[in-house]
Amino acid sequence: QESNTFVAAQTTLDDFRQDVLLTGKGMRERFAAAHHEVGGFFTGLEAAGIEAVPLLAARALPSGPLTAATFDELMARLEACWDRARPLDGLLVAPHGATVGEHLADVDGHWLQLVRRWLGRERPIVGTLDPHANLTPAMVEACDALVAYRTNPHVDQRQRGLEAADLMARTLGGEIWPVQAAAFPPLAINIECQSPDAPPCRPIYELAEEVRLRRGVLSASVCLGFPYADVPQMGAATIAVTDGDNALAGELADELARCAWSRREQFVPELIGVDAALDQLEQPGATTSARRPVCLLDMGDNVGGGGPGDGTWLAAAIHRRRLRGAFVCLYDPQAVAQAVRVAPGQTVRLAVGGKTDALHGLPIEGEFTLRGVFDGAFAETAPRHGGVSAFNQGMTAIVETVDGMTVMLTSKRAPPWSLQQLRSCGLDPASFRILVAKGVHSPLAAYREACDQFIRVNTPGATTADLHALPYRRRRRPMFPFESHAPWDAADGTAFTPAEVK
Repeated sequence: QESNTFVAAQTTLDDFRQDVLLTGKGMRERFAAAHHEVGGFFTGLEAAGIEAVPLLAARALPSGPLTAATFDELMARLEACWDRARPLDGLLVAPHGATVGEHLADVDGHWLQLVRRWLGRERPIVGTLDPHANLTPAMVEACDALVAYRTNPHVDQRQRGLEAADLMARTLGGEIWPVQAAAFPPLAINIECQSPDAPPCRPIYELAEEVRLRRGVLSASVCLGFPYADVPQMGAATIAVTDGDNALAGELADELARCAWSRREQFVPELIGVDAALDQLEQPGATTSARRPVCLLDMGDNVGGGGPGDGTWLAAAIHRRRLRGAFVCLYDPQAVAQAVRVAPGQTVRLAVGGKTDALHGLPIEGEFTLRGVFDGAFAETAPRHGGVSAFNQGMTAIVETVDGMTVMLTSKRAPPWSLQQLRSCGLDPASFRILVAKGVHSPLAAYREACDQFIRVNTPGATTADLHALPYRRRRRPMFPFESHAPWDAADGTAFTPAEVK
């Protein structure tokens, strides 16, 4: 789980049950064919003639930190799975890298250290990471090799799972013995700038690709960090994995970190506010009926980053300006319950969105026409962000304002990672002038199919792109860009290399 410490909600075991909470063969049934690293684990091990013994899969949609009871229950289930399965020759693991507990800042580092103690030092642990991981020395020390996804939106998860399985197979076969090092520059990379395909990230990813081709190198990764987890380890990091050469791993991790640090000024974006974004749309010739929809990315209520999904700053501005042909999705089970009391085609007075807290805007009040009611279940077959293929946003009501803004009201929080979200409710994405998606990069994997133009809008909220607006208390200090003159020099070899020489 990606844990946002700036949201009021906490993550409970029910949140995992609603997404993924599986053990044993249930994991194989759910993930073997999925666009997910665990699917890559299964396929890669089978190709190498290695028996896969699935233990535990637990995933929850990003939200607040795990409650202490939830963390304890997950650890108990993990230990029970381990006790039933041992002895094992190695472990493939898939931590997110930015999970936070109510009383524990580094959840992933904790459970990785736990399984390392169970497995022992003589057998390998190889894992995958989300590039939004806030990497820690505990994670690095617990594993022999960690590889991060190289895309954002994350559509290469299965490939990284295959890569991890290949490293495991070669290690068990005695061909290689991976060792790794990591570097931790005091750098928070703004979420708006976290695209591997564009500057300022692209040169770092190009260097990582070149590093992976060097002699003795097994893998190299960039962790962009998750700035919405206010923990001491928050920030960017780099990883290098070599074949038994600790010194080389440290040198390469530092080289990648220097590349990121040298571009730090470029990671401070010029943010576009709500009014400025809508002004662009209202300029003469900005949009015509012949052009495809424009996608407005609501960065302050990024559901994939822990946003509540009911933020109204952007939707309310569209409503005030009476911009026709707009689509907005809002999490609002209360409004859904009211809307379904009338028949399709009838009007109902609603106050939609803005119910989580004042930080994400006020409810939009008015008369809405009900267009349809749906069960909210839909599937996505193509690789999309997060490797998710099955979605369930609960009972869903499609309503429309008198000025032609279409609002999808859902009973469960739903990330905008598939256009099937619209099509399953009888909506054609191409029929709209404006599509509002509550995300930053993650919606693009799906929405590129419908939109040519994307405008990232700096709305207020728990995932605002204005990092200076967030009340950090636990992050490192000094740290760029908060302290603009934060000192750091990797020239003397600052990379963390586990003391244990394999």
